[in-house]
Amino acid sequence: MIYVSLVLALLLCLSLYKNVRLGITILRMEDTIEECLDTIDEKYQKMSEILERPLFYDSPEVKAVVRDIDSVRDSIHSVAVALASNITELKEENE
Repeated sequence: MIYVSLVLALLLCLSLYKNVRLGITILRMEDTIEECLDTIDEKYQKMSEILERPLFYDSPEVKAVVRDIDSVRDSIHSVAVALASNITELKEENE
């Protein structure tokens, strides 16, 4: 009976250690994602300001680059919104 209790206690300690380590990893990843989202938001604002300026050069290449920047900006915004909504949902579930 003592051996079974010792084995169960050992397994409990191992499980607690792994769960705490996993929780810390998840919290670190969440902090990193939030920092990245802040950076993405800053870059998104700068790109939006640049795209609002009128073009003074009518070259097709310049217009193509502006369209590419616009599509990248929209893609970054979509990714940021998706990540932010997932984080918000996880926070609401935990509360």
